Amino acid sequence: MRLLVAAVTIVAAAATAAARVEPTPQLVRDQTLARFFAPTTPPLVSYRAHRHLSAETRGGKMTASLDAVTALDPAGGFSFQILSEEGSSLIRHRVLEAALDAERKAVRGDDSRQSALTTDNYDFLAVSPSDSLVKVDIRPRRKQVTLVDGSLFLKPDNSQLVRLEGDLSARPSFWTRKVRVVREYAEITGVHVPVSMRSVADVLIVGASTFEMTYQYDEINGQAVRGPR
Repeated sequence: MRLLVAAVTIVAAAATAAARVEPTPQLVRDQTLARFFAPTTPPLVSYRAHRHLSAETRGGKMTASLDAVTALDPAGGFSFQILSEEGSSLIRHRVLEAALDAERKAVRGDDSRQSALTTDNYDFLAVSPSDSLVKVDIRPRRKQVTLVDGSLFLKPDNSQLVRLEGDLSARPSFWTRKVRVVREYAEITGVHVPVSMRSVADVLIVGASTFEMTYQYDEINGQAVRGPR
């Protein structure tokens, strides 16, 4: 299942992509990037969220979806409990469930430094306005399936990340020619968190394969999320 490789890679990378390190002196001179590397919101250390995952391939002939409760805490790491699922058993087990399991392994392991938005992993290039946001082009410093060749879209006042989009810098497999990724973020209860992830993989023989995951938070850093999430 070629969709499995792409989806699992994307989720595992996104699980750790928000980590940052100190920027180089050259980047500090750009105020947009200086603010990006010095966020004012506290780090995400724990949460409880409902997630909806869905995927399809072979022109929509094979589809599946899954709902789960996911949680992160400093002691136990990442965990999930599946509430319901439907559709193709192959996609459910080898794509959706496997994606959550890959995130659990990524959080438990030491993958964060390899996929984080840092100057060790990326060159931060042109900064330009884009509608109501600020666009920052990024280029991976090496070919790796957990790194994205594309752009960040930041809030103009505090450089908070709103969206990341681009192509995986390396092909997840021989059969997967290209993977387009879009990740969206928001500030909830004063903490910067991921809220959705989408991808389209161009797979030989079967064509476009899509994967999508959305979050609805119940608790972030020990604080209950009330109202619309």
